[in-house]
Amino acid sequence: QVLLVESGGGSVQAGGSLRLSCAASGLTFNRYGLGWFRQAPGKEREFVAAIQWNGEDTYYSDSVKGRFTISKHNAKNTVYLQMNSLKPEDTAVYYCARANSDWDFDYWGQGTQVTVSS
Repeated sequence: QVLLVESGGGSVQAGGSLRLSCAASGLTFNRYGLGWFRQAPGKEREFVAAIQWNGEDTYYSDSVKGRFTISKHNAKNTVYLQMNSLKPEDTAVYYCARANSDWDFDYWGQGTQVTVSS
């Protein structure tokens, strides 16, 4: 059974930083791409960042490019999202997800809340 558990969310002021973690189990971690998504109240869930199975290629939405960094640690079965220069519009529940071979995200974590105050 694939299980993804996010942690590291919290409340920060604008300009601050947070690092989210997503611990994975039940999958061969270094064979799958992984992604982060977020959903703000009243809005659709949106893509934030993704990383290839080998960790060499990363992808970001325009809204976070240059501020967020996705990385993975295969030995710890964990993917990270380092978030710097946070803005109030980054406030959302953040989810990690596993990508299958077609880059469909088929397993999701329960989410972690990030709140950025101005």
